[in-house]
Amino acid sequence: MRQTKAFMLCITSAIALSACEKSQDGEVTRALKGVNVIDESNLSDIMLTAADPNEAVTYFQRTLAENPDRIDLQRGLGLSLVRAKRATEGAIIWKRVTEHEDATHDDQMSYADALIRTGDWDKAEKALDSVPPTIETFQRYKLEAVIADSNKEWKKADSFYETAVGLTTAPGSILNNWGYSKLSRGDYRDAERLFGEAITYDSNLFTAKNNLILARAAQKNYTLPLVQVTQVERAQLLHTMALAAIKQGDTDTGKDLLEQAIETHPQYFEAAVRSLKKLDG
Repeated sequence: MRQTKAFMLCITSAIALSACEKSQDGEVTRALKGVNVIDESNLSDIMLTAADPNEAVTYFQRTLAENPDRIDLQRGLGLSLVRAKRATEGAIIWKRVTEHEDATHDDQMSYADALIRTGDWDKAEKALDSVPPTIETFQRYKLEAVIADSNKEWKKADSFYETAVGLTTAPGSILNNWGYSKLSRGDYRDAERLFGEAITYDSNLFTAKNNLILARAAQKNYTLPLVQVTQVERAQLLHTMALAAIKQGDTDTGKDLLEQAIETHPQYFEAAVRSLKKLDG
């Protein structure tokens, strides 16, 4: 009898120990899963900021294949495709995101942004119109400004640009866009002012520097502005100014500027040399 009791005690202890081990295993699994989620979240952030856009696309495609319903991964793929200049594919993904049960107004605006990059202005405008007017964000007004520009609704565009500038602490890129809008309308003086402002906020914005040269050259001003540039940038800006001068019929000035560009560049400046040869020919 004592042997039976001892045997039953051993069985009970074994079962309890097994249950305890299973419980511990379950807690460890859950804990590791939590760590994996944190690590994955950090990796996703890195992919969206520091990684090569095409590498990010591959990462999100692979991870999304394993978790097809996760909207955060869908967003990551959409953003990465746009960063990789694959806007057509990006628009398809963002359309899918907007149909998700957890989609937000920001997702709708990202969809509109992707459509703008593909040149599908009508769809982009409809997508943006679906966002309630009470949503007043930088992204909203930036997109509204670009769409108004495409429709040549200049007063609306200026109003939207102005509002967008006031909603961000880093307005360099939006000021550059606004300046380009003014440049396309022939308002060269205002364009020059806006490009100059853009550079004060972001001295590395070479596009704004190049556009500034175009605005000044359009006014027959063929001198470089007082902005911070590298030697390579200086040569490139001189080349841009030379081409603008030649296009306006100021051939001699253009030739001088091309020669300056070639002399300024620290390496062989093939584009400028080619332009000069064509001019001489």
